[in-house]
Amino acid sequence: MRLAVTISAIMAFGPAVSAQQTTDAISPESTTGLAQRTDAVRAQNWMISTANPLASQAGANVLSRGGNAIDAMVAVQAMLGLVEPQSSGLGGGAFLVYYDARTGTLTTLDGRETAPMAATDTLFQTASGEAMKFYDAVVGGRSVGTPGTPMLMATAHQKWGQMQWQNLLAPAIERAELGFSVSPRLAGLIANDVDRLKTDPAAASYFLGADGNPLPAGTLLHNPDYAATLRDLAQNGVDAFYHGDIAHAIAAKVQGATGNPGLLATDDLAGYQVIERQPVCASYRAHEVCGMGPPSSGGLTVGQILGLIEPYDIAGMGPDSVDSWRLIGDASRLAFADRGRYIADSDFVDVPVRGLLDPDYLADRARLLDRTTTLPDAQPGNPPRTHAARFADDTSIEFPSTSHFSIVDDWGNVVSMTTTIENGFGSRLMVRGFLLNNELTDFSFESHADGVPVANRVEPGKRPRSSMAPTIVMKDGKPVIAAGSPGGSRIIGYVAQSLIAMIDWQMDPQQAINQPRRVNRFGPYDLEAGTPDVDLAPKLAAMGFKTNVTDLNSGLHIIEITENGLIGGADPRREGLVIGE
Repeated sequence: MRLAVTISAIMAFGPAVSAQQTTDAISPESTTGLAQRTDAVRAQNWMISTANPLASQAGANVLSRGGNAIDAMVAVQAMLGLVEPQSSGLGGGAFLVYYDARTGTLTTLDGRETAPMAATDTLFQTASGEAMKFYDAVVGGRSVGTPGTPMLMATAHQKWGQMQWQNLLAPAIERAELGFSVSPRLAGLIANDVDRLKTDPAAASYFLGADGNPLPAGTLLHNPDYAATLRDLAQNGVDAFYHGDIAHAIAAKVQGATGNPGLLATDDLAGYQVIERQPVCASYRAHEVCGMGPPSSGGLTVGQILGLIEPYDIAGMGPDSVDSWRLIGDASRLAFADRGRYIADSDFVDVPVRGLLDPDYLADRARLLDRTTTLPDAQPGNPPRTHAARFADDTSIEFPSTSHFSIVDDWGNVVSMTTTIENGFGSRLMVRGFLLNNELTDFSFESHADGVPVANRVEPGKRPRSSMAPTIVMKDGKPVIAAGSPGGSRIIGYVAQSLIAMIDWQMDPQQAINQPRRVNRFGPYDLEAGTPDVDLAPKLAAMGFKTNVTDLNSGLHIIEITENGLIGGADPRREGLVIGE
């Protein structure tokens, strides 16, 4: 078997690899620098791109043994929960966009966390009614929602998997018992979060040494508790997570958190369900860009950005034109204004999904961009088919510590999955070898503004709004791109920018990923530090933009499906690896 791989991150892993929103200023995870940028990987039969070499290898082993994309997804997620624990795992949630080659259908699975049934819309307010400070809300049990990732893994496998469930969890079980080398990225993230990790004895004993100092890169880290949890799931199925000892341990941990206990109960776990939903698809230059609908804002907001710029010749302007970035930046601002007012869990709120992507509505909004300077203000529009209820604009915090991976198998099945525990290391609560999410802080901390309800307010059983944007792009009824990224609410800009680069500027996946990140959500233009974007800042400023040159921490993992084979890229801002055959 001949494998093609990227090499940008292998050396960083040493022997372990060779052996096998009150404000959006807080970053989801600290940046750890750019690795060497590499050429795109090409293959003929199958391909996988994830944020960690051990996860990519676990999935590649499944694909090379005849497993399909869903089988590989299970193995990848189980491994990511071990080697990239700050980003995703059994204690979090995920969105899956899946193309089934046999039936030619595209669907999505919603594994988003849910609010406890005992929650109220004042969950993140002080006794005086003020919104809590971000980390006061995050650290501890208050922020923990019902995890959805284990059930999403099992639901997808039951519907579409081929290999035995137990065999797919076995690689992560073995690696947890044998140990894995702490990567430079994980070591740096631990070092930046020592004080918060110390709030939970279980997390402290795992991520910190006996002296209380963070584990250095290269430490061989074992996780027998995680191995035991996975073994329980392997032997007894996903019910072992949502009922019995594991569920009781999670509820006890949340409710017993010192200083900031939460509400999650065993009944919340027992009642959790993954929801199969129709994808949200937006037309863009002879393509259908399909992603996750509410409770994610990703599919709708990416679709709006693309729809708003479609009347303009972005291809002719090119990637180096400041006019391109003026249009993209202001289109994003308009889309984010609609996002903040209208998008929330559609099982609780009448989200005008069709109206937000209505061609006439987007054409009307696009005319606002027909200018030479930045928009002085970006306000929400009035999309058609909006329910009579009106909502106040949302100011929720959203800083997911997240991971994304893309998979194409030998049969042409495609997985695009974004998976999260929210902020880096989630709630900082660790139980049975995995971290619990702080996903509830993706709700608006304010339930009303001037007496008008916020769509994304906390409600019992509700799923908080997300920006995760796992995407499959279709053309002529066939998938041509699988893409997605972590990065909090900047995910939307990262994904939109990469799709524009590939569709309009004819870049391959690695070229699109390697571009300097440029994101505008609420007015200020975030430009990636350490890149040529420092030269773009004064040009944008001359157009009226405020600019902010800063570290940006995307994690794009993209596969392009062409007539001549597969082309893959991995983000050099993470530790990603592409493997294909």
